[in-house]
Amino acid sequence: MKIHVIDRDGTKHDLDAVEGWRVMEIIREHGLPIKAECGGSCSCATCHVYVDDNWVEKLHPQNDEEVDMLDSAFLVEDNSRLCCQIIMSEDLNGLTVSLAPEDLSDA
Repeated sequence: MKIHVIDRDGTKHDLDAVEGWRVMEIIREHGLPIKAECGGSCSCATCHVYVDDNWVEKLHPQNDEEVDMLDSAFLVEDNSRLCCQIIMSEDLNGLTVSLAPEDLSDA
């Protein structure tokens, strides 16, 4: 399985993905710069990504915790998600996400 991650410089990375892993864990495992300070407990917004429009409807709906955490993120869009809340599965093989800015100076 693969996920495609576009970093903050616009470079696309094709990453091997493991079923059952959080997308945040996959990105970190491959050494891409994502803070993910809470380690996947949905208590920060430092793993904010933009999900490619072709994939948004294939993800499970956001829970209230994720919505609340995204309220504290920078430049939230309709396709914003916390990648700690996206669990890799066969249905998501080929998922494309872009790393969101960590702060307004990254925008």
